Amino acid sequence: MNRAPILFLGIFVTLAFSWTGIVLTNQISFGKLTPYVSEDEGKTWPQQLPGSAARGKDVYREMGCVYCHTQQVRRPGYGVDIERNWGERQSVARDYIREQRVYLGTMRTGPDLRNVGARYAGQGGIDWHYKHLYDPVLTSPGSIMQPYAFLFDYRPVVGQPSDKAIDRLFTPEEKRKYGIDKPGYELVPSQRAEDLVHYLLSLNDTPYTYPEEARRVYVAPPPEKKEGEAKPAEAAPAAEVKADAQTGEQKEEQK
Repeated sequence: MNRAPILFLGIFVTLAFSWTGIVLTNQISFGKLTPYVSEDEGKTWPQQLPGSAARGKDVYREMGCVYCHTQQVRRPGYGVDIERNWGERQSVARDYIREQRVYLGTMRTGPDLRNVGARYAGQGGIDWHYKHLYDPVLTSPGSIMQPYAFLFDYRPVVGQPSDKAIDRLFTPEEKRKYGIDKPGYELVPSQRAEDLVHYLLSLNDTPYTYPEEARRVYVAPPPEKKEGEAKPAEAAPAAEVKADAQTGEQKEEQK
């Protein structure tokens, strides 16, 4: 008996159900999401990445940052992301609708970066990122992140010193340690380093809250029952006092 048609039909049905559950269901749920327009501010969220930050996203991928960092803030009760100041709210699907490639990540060897642009903002944030990229232990003692000193150029000063030079961020001891203390030289971030920092500064979901997030009511999951955990002590049964019908002597009986 030729069972090839039955085998083919079984494979087709399996793939069809998988495609429906994984692709079609998500498309129905999230495919119609559009950017949110704030009537108060007249802005659209999330905003499109500017050119330098868009290029920096490619550098983020090339440097392998996605292997050690996530970009998703978990809801209260399912992690301590908000308590760690990694964000003021959980990440939702609308946060990612402008991204063709989403770097949610799978491992947190380092902190979540979804809102790193809020934690380190302005010129102070730029300086922090540059120094952190050059060698992470300079800003985060004990960090196991690899240094990205190759993203910076140590070069002779030609004419006026560059206004982008970052050697001013280092102490004399640090300059001697890294060999960047030669007179007439300066340490300048490359274009790739600038783009990467601009991308990190753009990661900021703090300024806005979507309607679906404002209506959300968080319900903490039930505590996990650990094996071998002692059960709560039960209340002792109440004693009932009865009198003997013949002697009249009172006796206590446990219920």
